[in-house]
Amino acid sequence: MEEKAIDISMKYPGKLTFRVVVTCVMAATGGLIFGYDHGVSGGVTSMDTFLEKFFPSVYAKESNMKHNTNQYCKFDSQILTLFTSSLYLTALVAGLGASSITRLMGRRATMIIGGLFFVAGALFNGLAMSIWMLILGRMLLGFGIGCANQSVPIYVSEMAPYKYRGALNMCFQLSITIGIFVANLFNYYFVHILNGQGWRLSLGLGAVPAVIFVVGSFCLPESPSSLVERGSLDKARNELVKIRGTPNVDAELNDIIAASEASKLVKHPWATLRQRKYRPQLVMAICIPFFQQFTGLNVITFYAPILFRSIGFGSTASLMSAVIIGSCKPVSTLVSIILVDKCGRRSLFLEGGAQMLICQYASVFPPQIIMAIAIGIEFGTSGNPGVLPKWYAYVIVAVICVYVAGYAWSWGPLGWLVPSEVFALEVRPAAQSITVAVNMISTFFIAQFFTSMLCHLKFGLFIFFGCFVVVMTTFVYKLVPETKGIPIEEMSKVWEKHPFWCTFVQPTEATEMNKGSSKC
Repeated sequence: MEEKAIDISMKYPGKLTFRVVVTCVMAATGGLIFGYDHGVSGGVTSMDTFLEKFFPSVYAKESNMKHNTNQYCKFDSQILTLFTSSLYLTALVAGLGASSITRLMGRRATMIIGGLFFVAGALFNGLAMSIWMLILGRMLLGFGIGCANQSVPIYVSEMAPYKYRGALNMCFQLSITIGIFVANLFNYYFVHILNGQGWRLSLGLGAVPAVIFVVGSFCLPESPSSLVERGSLDKARNELVKIRGTPNVDAELNDIIAASEASKLVKHPWATLRQRKYRPQLVMAICIPFFQQFTGLNVITFYAPILFRSIGFGSTASLMSAVIIGSCKPVSTLVSIILVDKCGRRSLFLEGGAQMLICQYASVFPPQIIMAIAIGIEFGTSGNPGVLPKWYAYVIVAVICVYVAGYAWSWGPLGWLVPSEVFALEVRPAAQSITVAVNMISTFFIAQFFTSMLCHLKFGLFIFFGCFVVVMTTFVYKLVPETKGIPIEEMSKVWEKHPFWCTFVQPTEATEMNKGSSKC
């Protein structure tokens, strides 16, 4: 769907300063911890010594100690998946609560609090002697993720010059992908050391980037928008001068002040967000993170080693396959960073969706369905134990890599970028909390029920996720506006010019005049 061109009358002066780059990159290291926790759990839960200690019944099925078992079902344990998914329940709670902290104490304070939770959670997991310590550690990590995911994208969007906001904001997603890759790499190398206790290193080393994040957050300046929001106008102006590299910041500062004044009139941001004029932003806050998770990509991120072991890979081979797939994400995210402020958000969204569907045009089926066919041929619906032939294994890994690359330069980073930049200041913390909440609810569902769904749907699980690729690409084409090069304070013009959303954001009188017209 075509949109009317957006005429921005005010271009803020300034350049990409060293201070901006350093602060944004430092803040984005919060994603490193998120990614590490994201990637480490699947590898750890596929390690025999970890399973034997904490989940002996799963270990017995996996190793065929008791009886031959259905390949699809040998990791089906709700307690085992709770180890992974419990993190996202507490992240949901923390993300909602962090909205008030971000608004009252600033973005930096929220990041520091999140980092401290990260440190505590990683240490609990690394030193765990029983299941309750594992779950408690994951819950503490969840509190940290909720705080970081709520504050970091907002902070980076507010600090970055509008011309480079996309690339700098995607440093958060790049950090996530690097964290996932490092976690997979550590799992592979630690699996056979310390007499099988290498999983403790895998879990405990998450405290190292967490400490770096906490120390770095203490050194970060507060964003100008947050300073204005809390009444520190002189500090806000001084910070704008530093990060823009020019004393001519009055236009941007005045817009921030105006947005802040409008924000102060909003006493109940949660109720305000439900108003008709904020309907487009509310839809983006809900739909984008939902679709981001239901691509099925996080199934591979969480449970790649378990998935590969379920379909016949050996222990070491499954961890190495996860490393190979994990290495695709940082490279692809770098491509996105280079292109996002040149090609635009919509273009990457649509190209990524097309890439994830490319096999549909080349070979009739999308990647997940190719994998479903390969696995289905090998194991059928009975899931008879066996080992995949090499060519099956190569096809599955290659198809997943293609799919991961498409996701990593589109829905992965843009799923955090676009929601963080389209919200008006008066509803920004509340709307970002909804984004985090939907993301965490969807992630929890996938993390908790994946092994059960694999057991019951078998290879059809990948067809289930494949259908969402079509739906989400259509959603972008019809409803997601282009936000490239739009100052964050001028983002309301995006909705006013959009052929569908304009009827929601215009005053009532204008809406009545344009009733029956789809172009406003």
